[in-house]
Amino acid sequence: MIEVRHISLNRGEVAFAGRRPAGTVHGYDASGVVIRAAEDGTGPAVGARVAAFGAGAWAQRMAVDSTAVAEVPAGVDLAHAAALPMAGVTALRTLRSRDILGRRVLITGAAGGVGRYAIQLAALGGAHVIASVGSPARAEGLAELGAHEVVIGLRGIERPVDLILDNVGGPQLAAAWELLAPGGSVQNIGWASDQPAVFEPYSLFFVGEPKTMMTFGDVRKVGPDLGTLLEFMAGGRLSPEVDWRGSWERVTEAARALLDRRIAGKAVLDVEPAGTG
Repeated sequence: MIEVRHISLNRGEVAFAGRRPAGTVHGYDASGVVIRAAEDGTGPAVGARVAAFGAGAWAQRMAVDSTAVAEVPAGVDLAHAAALPMAGVTALRTLRSRDILGRRVLITGAAGGVGRYAIQLAALGGAHVIASVGSPARAEGLAELGAHEVVIGLRGIERPVDLILDNVGGPQLAAAWELLAPGGSVQNIGWASDQPAVFEPYSLFFVGEPKTMMTFGDVRKVGPDLGTLLEFMAGGRLSPEVDWRGSWERVTEAARALLDRRIAGKAVLDVEPAGTG
């Protein structure tokens, strides 16, 4: 059991919150302090500062599986740790699906939370990183995170790419598929577009080393990967990319800013402990 101190918002969970039943406790990303350890002795002890991934994170207290938490190093702000679970683990696991050393990696929707972590992690892994955004304003700061090329849409990409982390979907996904090198892979992470992806006849047929397109949703036992990300952050190799922070009472304001794409990176809310105020 965790006393939650901070939560973070992900665009998808905000966009689809209205489809959940009334009374649902939303959210998946949290950080806080352990107030009751796991009965089987696994996981962190009472008093440990932790980041956690699990359903029902937007609350003052959260029950979470001991395999889905990681202790936060002393030098890492708990608010920054709350930004990591969903977006950070998604970026790490999709990049790890391929050998990226020396490869060309295209990240679409690169100004969002997953995108900004993916840029940094891909650069750490030795990839040539191409960051795609929807407007020049969204491109700000991405080169400093490690992007070797920053493009608007897919304009200016003249050579094939080996791995695509797609956060956009829609027509851009179909166009990105045409950029994929033999043996390359598209990892479908998100779908910001409000349009379907329509592939031309025979465009998915290819003679040669197979190209693949995969969905991603593996969030099992994320504790070790979350711990890796926190160590990167503690060592100064991963920036938290928190662009908006405020009280959890401002959740509507934060959600609207996220949906309107006025947040570059992550939004974090500070939670008032139970029994106060």
